[in-house]
Amino acid sequence: MPFDPAIAVVLGGAVVGFLLAVFGGGGSVLAAPVLLYLGGVTDAHVAVGTASAAVAANAALNLLGHWRGGRIKWPCATVFAVAGLAGSFAGSSLAKLISGQQLLLAFAFAMAAIGLSMFRKPASEGDPDVHISMKLVARLAPLGLLTGLAAGFFGIGGGFLIVPGLMLATGMTMANATASSLLSVALFGAATSFNYALTGQVDWPLAGLLLLGGAVGGVAGLFAAKGLAGHARLARSLFAGMIILVAIYVAWRSLGG
Repeated sequence: MPFDPAIAVVLGGAVVGFLLAVFGGGGSVLAAPVLLYLGGVTDAHVAVGTASAAVAANAALNLLGHWRGGRIKWPCATVFAVAGLAGSFAGSSLAKLISGQQLLLAFAFAMAAIGLSMFRKPASEGDPDVHISMKLVARLAPLGLLTGLAAGFFGIGGGFLIVPGLMLATGMTMANATASSLLSVALFGAATSFNYALTGQVDWPLAGLLLLGGAVGGVAGLFAAKGLAGHARLARSLFAGMIILVAIYVAWRSLGG
């Protein structure tokens, strides 16, 4: 008896949510492959548009928790996110103009870049008392625009770009940047999914199933993260290796493997 694609998407979403909770940025890039290779989606554009909707909703939910924790630098986060909105819409518009095969190949390269970036030792120092200024606005806006362009084109949350971008532009701590990045992830994902929805390339029921699984997996991941605290570097490296392997598989499939 064939495995129900709906169940596969929920389980795949749970794995994505679990990895996101344990490792932070990078996990959402697995959402589109889950839809393509487990959920029965055959159109790469539909997979990217649907995954973007689920990622945006998941980021918005996580944003509320960080907001209550007081970790978000709202002025800086808002400038970065608003500047990137136009970029994400432009990027997703460009992605819709290329073939599904080309989009998947580009997506595979983006996945590989994310995986490689996760091998770097994350910096933890920074200024926890960052305040917005015109000088910071001049740094945040162009970085936000470029990051939104990449996030929209590849249909990814973009957290692996947004976090270092916020830290580079403002000097804020990684904890603040991680929390603040969720506003951009939510808005970029919403803009990308909206653009795809305009041409009927979002499967809303599948997006809901992916989000449902992600919520359950996220709760489990929060508990697992405590147990892995002493082995975080090794676990993160293994996760990065898995992303690279999936990227190779996506590239192989896009080339007709």
